[in-house]
Amino acid sequence: MNHNTRNPKTANRRDFIKASSATAAGLTFTPLIAKAINNRIRFSVIGLNHGHINGQTNAVLRGGGELVSFYAKEPELVADFQKRFPQAKLARSEQEILDDKSIQLVVSASIPNERAPLGIRVMQHGKDFMVDKPGVTSLEQMAQVRKVQAATKRIYSILFSERLENPATMKAGELVKAGAIGKVIQTVSLGPHRVNPKSRPAWFWDTKYYGGIITDICSHQFEQFLYFTGSTSGEIAASQVRNVNHPQYPNFEDFGDVLIRGNGGTGYMRVDWFTPDGLSTWGDGRLTVIGTEGFLEVRKNVDIGGRKGGNHLFLVNQKETQYIDCSKVQLTYGTQLVDDVLNRTDIALPQAHCFLAMELAIKAQKIARKI
Repeated sequence: MNHNTRNPKTANRRDFIKASSATAAGLTFTPLIAKAINNRIRFSVIGLNHGHINGQTNAVLRGGGELVSFYAKEPELVADFQKRFPQAKLARSEQEILDDKSIQLVVSASIPNERAPLGIRVMQHGKDFMVDKPGVTSLEQMAQVRKVQAATKRIYSILFSERLENPATMKAGELVKAGAIGKVIQTVSLGPHRVNPKSRPAWFWDTKYYGGIITDICSHQFEQFLYFTGSTSGEIAASQVRNVNHPQYPNFEDFGDVLIRGNGGTGYMRVDWFTPDGLSTWGDGRLTVIGTEGFLEVRKNVDIGGRKGGNHLFLVNQKETQYIDCSKVQLTYGTQLVDDVLNRTDIALPQAHCFLAMELAIKAQKIARKI
């Protein structure tokens, strides 16, 4: 990580944290990982094609899930997952897991365009589904997923980890909901990524498989826009995509941005594959939320100003500028998802919100101007 001398204006961190807690109407910091109540539900994993599967699995384990079994077609992916999660039995087929009536939840990070069809099969077998983003890659898939979810009443949850698994963004949500910056006007959300070409499978380079850069990584930004503005509807004002620097992969997109209007505010979002090797992390993900009484900025993964680690939150109101270290803020998604599976509630990621975020991303991709 980068190192620098501390800014005198932000030196007294204890006072800042104390002030931010008061602003948030008594919300307090809690440990990152709460003690899990083990074996609350039984879950399995199908599809290991993206490394996000490890974080997804750990989220459910933190929530008290018991990892029973897993299946993938690729031997090299199987070996790595077995090493990480030795408690899980390798199933002989996907069908073996679908037919196991004791399994309540299936978690997946399969190839993106295969995720919705798998989720449909999972729901039709009476199980809930938690999938990596993008959870759906076309409007046709979206219509089918909506139809089956409505008919089966199963959970179809997309893990938008840039909020749900990021402590600083979770804390920012608490502050905004408590009125710390007044009424939200706009979000500006930036999602740069490092491309790491040698480690990428063939499907990574073809929009046919991942749906395009806006459908894929920008779905995070749509989810955050809806959450922070409180919007329950949205209209794409403009969107564009480019392949700037990867001519050897003509079906790849390495840049995209979007302007959106919602019934709770407006938003701008940009995603790209241009994180330079000199940065200490895969991407300087940032979120700015602008309100009538102030603004906040989340530096999710790195503070290039010099503070160590990630999970940095800056809050500016009518009185002062505060810095909040959010590295110990509790992540709640895994526990809430397990609660939803057990109680048939809709709390971890409300279904309507989840589907709308994904649908808006697909629509923005569909109308995007190719530059």
